[in-house]
Amino acid sequence: MNTITYSYNTKNITSGILHIGVGNFHRAHEAAYTNNLLAHQDQSNWGICGVSLLPSDKNIVERLRKQNLAYTLTVFGRDNRDEVYKIGSIVELIAGYEDPEAVLRKIESSSIKIISLTITEGGYNLDKETGLFNVADEKIQEDLKNPKNPKTVFGFIAEGLRRRKETGNGGITILSCDNLQHNGNTAKKAFTSFIKEQDSELAEWVNLNVTFPNSMVDRITPATTEQDIERLNKKSGDTDLAPVYCEDFIQWVIEDNFIAGRPAWERVGVEFTNDVTAFENMKLSLLNASHTLLSYPSFLKGYRAVDQAMQDDDIVQFIRTFMDVDITPYIEVPANTNLKLYKQTLIERFSNRAVSDQVSRLCFDGISKFPVYIVPNTMKMLKDDKDLKRIAFLIATYRHYLKYKVDDNGLAFQIAEPWITKDDELIIADDEPLYFLTLSPFKSLDFSKSEKFLEQYIKFTIDIKEQGVGRVLKNVLS
Repeated sequence: MNTITYSYNTKNITSGILHIGVGNFHRAHEAAYTNNLLAHQDQSNWGICGVSLLPSDKNIVERLRKQNLAYTLTVFGRDNRDEVYKIGSIVELIAGYEDPEAVLRKIESSSIKIISLTITEGGYNLDKETGLFNVADEKIQEDLKNPKNPKTVFGFIAEGLRRRKETGNGGITILSCDNLQHNGNTAKKAFTSFIKEQDSELAEWVNLNVTFPNSMVDRITPATTEQDIERLNKKSGDTDLAPVYCEDFIQWVIEDNFIAGRPAWERVGVEFTNDVTAFENMKLSLLNASHTLLSYPSFLKGYRAVDQAMQDDDIVQFIRTFMDVDITPYIEVPANTNLKLYKQTLIERFSNRAVSDQVSRLCFDGISKFPVYIVPNTMKMLKDDKDLKRIAFLIATYRHYLKYKVDDNGLAFQIAEPWITKDDELIIADDEPLYFLTLSPFKSLDFSKSEKFLEQYIKFTIDIKEQGVGRVLKNVLS
């Protein structure tokens, strides 16, 4: 298969974007859009300087360095038409764990106009119950007390901005690319809360010189295993140490609020708007919520790949009914959007075997995902006294997943919940099903308003333990 290689000379590209979190999604999304844009000669000052702060990123950093930061992106189409692209838009890569000073100098640099982020939903350090920035966190406290020797993303950006202020290098935009509703508002709350605690003068400067646009990002990008690397290189004929693969669907909608200028991403398909709310609500409520909806029932039924789960008619019907009955009444459809087609496309995307994600990755960090993807719509349904049967089943499966750690086939598994608290662990260990509803993600939901929900939920928890998820799901669908 022929690889479509970038046409620009990377030596002529200047970094105008500093991106923290150079993972697969960034490399299949923002870096891919930027790669296409850099073909335009007047955009050569918008290259990306990647930054990795975590020692756990060392493997990918070293692999990218060995190949001058370029990598292949294989795009698998739903129509079985696949394409391979050589991406060169990441023109610098700094490892904060080995050279923190280099990161600070780069943030300070006048050439950097945007700091973009993919630090995951849980990376903003907001309390799941109050929504406030968790100042008491041990690492945060350490950074607050040692501003010139930061360890967290908040400490790095605060110190970098402080230097930028002192040298008069101008304002900057912090652009979140994480799957959060109003992700710009979330980033603003997190970073300004940290900065206010550390430096009141810097906080005043940030208020006038830093913007935080909201954005909506969308592209299914699975994790890449060593087996995937072999498979992708065989397809491309390359010897890439760090290839990425993704689906053919891509979308990025951004509020046009860039204080120091921005790339002309609209030339390559990015949509700019004054208000991203309708777009992000549709995506988070349909795509992300449906991912969470299918994750725990599918995993407990024994499926490990999403496309395999989507061969199960019960799973598909469960998702379709959730989208049509539970979500659609609360969707404000953006202009020029065919909602029926959007939902059908989601089913096709989930079923795309070539980019099938691991169900375990969808299950990962439910503590952070439920408040973002499931709770907002559930709150509206509770208020309107809607039938919460599917939500009750989902929460019952989540409890079973966390508490018993065994699927319908008797296979044991390990859970991955990095943000779980000690109080959460005590709640999970308790045998009373209703006590589980006090888990941190559900604190904002008053389930006592719906006796029917409570009855359904308790019955589901008992039935799942006795009969397995598969049999209970059939009852949910009946």
